[in-house]
Amino acid sequence: MIRREGSHNGEIIVMRITGHELFLVPPRWLFLRIDTDAGISGWGEPIIEGKAATVRAAATELMEQLTGKDALPIEDHWQSMYRGGFYRGGPILMSAIAGIDQALWDIKGRYHGAPVHQLLGGPVRQTIRAYSWIGGDNPEDLAAAAKTFTARGFTALKMLATEAVYPTGDYAAVDAAVARVAAVREAVGPHVGVAIDFHGRLGRPIAKVLARELEAYRPMFIEEPALPEHEGSLRELAAHTSIPIATGERLYSRWDFRSVLLAAGVDIIQPDVSHAGGITECRKILAMAEAFDVAAAPHCPLGPIALASSLQIDGVSHNAFIQEQSLAMHYNQDGDLLDYLANPDVLRVAGGFLRIPDGPGLGIDIDEARVRAAAERGHSWRNPLWHHPDGSVAEW
Repeated sequence: MIRREGSHNGEIIVMRITGHELFLVPPRWLFLRIDTDAGISGWGEPIIEGKAATVRAAATELMEQLTGKDALPIEDHWQSMYRGGFYRGGPILMSAIAGIDQALWDIKGRYHGAPVHQLLGGPVRQTIRAYSWIGGDNPEDLAAAAKTFTARGFTALKMLATEAVYPTGDYAAVDAAVARVAAVREAVGPHVGVAIDFHGRLGRPIAKVLARELEAYRPMFIEEPALPEHEGSLRELAAHTSIPIATGERLYSRWDFRSVLLAAGVDIIQPDVSHAGGITECRKILAMAEAFDVAAAPHCPLGPIALASSLQIDGVSHNAFIQEQSLAMHYNQDGDLLDYLANPDVLRVAGGFLRIPDGPGLGIDIDEARVRAAAERGHSWRNPLWHHPDGSVAEW
């Protein structure tokens, strides 16, 4: 164990933060490395998809106030970053905080020679079920993709329900969605989990219709059947269907999740450890949800640092039941989940499950040379901007 002690403004400094670097890497990710004077570095993934440069600027500003401070008092750093700027919350600031928080936990775990989950009380599980995203423009393509991923050992899949739909929708969109889900269910049989992502695209009237039509196919859950800020719609949909309802990738703090939980329309929350304040905040979010008898399926269509951080939370959260991951996802054109790891086997899915990493810190080792080479290329990924036939903007 390394121990360095000094003082800074009357505080005892065990391990001083000396600097940081940010790396914009394909396909659409942002990595952060924080360095200390003990020779220990930690990695985080502060990112909002499509706003990487904006989050990078926010993370740079936040790191200005941390440089020179002791790396170990993470809760105090989190509170300082969150409360110290007066304006707080939202996707940009909370994602910047999230990546910094992950890197600080990585440092702390490496300092103590223990995985983060041991510092959070110890694991309640050694593995967690994982699901894979499948895509395709027609039922046949989706069925083929479903067979491919189940052949690789996945026991759970997620697919999009619809393309762009008017708020009130139409029955042609409903019929197309049902055909896609039916094809996947027929391809994989009755017991593979199939989650259906509405992506906040449907208004409440057509979401009610589609949810009812999909019940026969026994979805694992429907995701964002209404935008999370429409708590009344979520509550009404919950009363309208027997399918579990999931939401949370566009919620960024325990205060955001409190409102949704109190509205009593959600069965599964999906906080993203790179969007919702990092390990420190997501630990609290999942613990709060447990008190409401709400399960957790953390959102993570991102890179290896975000996934390793998610798994640390899964390891200590009794209500976590499945984990998203991005291997071979359609976004990953110029880089994939395992490409930036020196120890890729740590995050390989085996038998449909991911192991909770038990190495020090986040349990992964970054291939820094590859990260630096990829950052030379960088990326400028933006989410699509969709329009309806009448020219109005559609929900993507």
